Amino acid sequence: MLLPLNLVATLILGAQGVPMNLEDQASSALQEAVAIDSSGQLLEDATIQEGIVYLDGQEVKDATILTQQNIPSGLAASQIAIKQSGTNGGGISAANAANPYENPTPLTNIVENVLILLLPMALCFSFGFMIKNNKQGWAIFAAMLILFVLALLFGMIPEMQAMNMEGKEARLGIAQSAFWSISTTAASNGSVNSALNSMTPMSSMICMILMQVGEVVFGGVGSGLYGMIAFIVLSVFIAGLMVGRTPEFLQKKIEPYEMKRALILCLATPVCILLGSALFSLCPPAGIEQGAHGFSQILYAFTSQGANNGSAMGGFVMSEALFNGVGGVIMLLARYVPIFATLAMAGSLGMKKKVALSAGVLKTDSSLFVFLLIVVVLLIGALSFFPALALGPIAQFLG
Repeated sequence: MLLPLNLVATLILGAQGVPMNLEDQASSALQEAVAIDSSGQLLEDATIQEGIVYLDGQEVKDATILTQQNIPSGLAASQIAIKQSGTNGGGISAANAANPYENPTPLTNIVENVLILLLPMALCFSFGFMIKNNKQGWAIFAAMLILFVLALLFGMIPEMQAMNMEGKEARLGIAQSAFWSISTTAASNGSVNSALNSMTPMSSMICMILMQVGEVVFGGVGSGLYGMIAFIVLSVFIAGLMVGRTPEFLQKKIEPYEMKRALILCLATPVCILLGSALFSLCPPAGIEQGAHGFSQILYAFTSQGANNGSAMGGFVMSEALFNGVGGVIMLLARYVPIFATLAMAGSLGMKKKVALSAGVLKTDSSLFVFLLIVVVLLIGALSFFPALALGPIAQFLG
């Protein structure tokens, strides 16, 4: 799947101007010469006349005039296709997909955005095919899609209303930047085409919530699906309590062993994120902003690590040994504990015999169950973080 998909994506990106060659870098003449001082800083208000640099009417004797620029080259198109389709997100430049050599045109922006979501979406239907119940795959896809559309509405509208162009590429605009931010946090991708620190409080909150629910809205390649299945197990358990019947999923009885593993799966990420955020709120890193936005930066950093996303609002120094150490432990726990819980639950269900369907069993491929599943995801996933969100983006919005 990955090889033909990335070959096609690489051809499209390369045709649109993303570098795809064996060169280290290329040189090109600047449209207009610029000047830098002795420390390498750009002299933005300087004027150049006959090879002499002037700043505020005074000659800058130690200035250097630049007439050429170095353009990064190499096998960029193939690497970008791979990192997007595999929901990795690490770019070849610090600016990631905001860099014109990674994402030069609106078409490349659409192609790269589609690659983020394509395989996670397809896995819903693969799951339905593997269990010989295509309606179940469609039901999971419908629940994810509804949550994704809600996130788009509540994430894009504040950006559009505020006409917020801060931190965004002019060639992409507000809508494409906001759409990408929602996509990259719904999936465990982490690539960015704008500065997340410049988003409105409500939009940044939606990005956090998508990660905090375990990135079950499409999610990574596989990780979003098993996270959503854990919420399905919780949903059938809650439905079983309502109707007074033993919960069942895929004609297998859901018993205490599966319930405990499902709870571990759903709660591992929130526990890791909240503990890390609490620790670094007590010992804030250097450079952190004061007030609600500073707390949002800390919360986003640990949300991204706990959700294995990789995006960041930034705003403070990330090179501290304590931050890196705690962050590394959180990334390991929040990824491997849910995987172990998933495998244990799958092994237990696999050894059970199927039970006969009866009129009293809640069908997990119905529209009623899709609605119940969405409610459970929002109640258990999103509300776990409501107090923290109230101290961060909500407080910033109200303030």
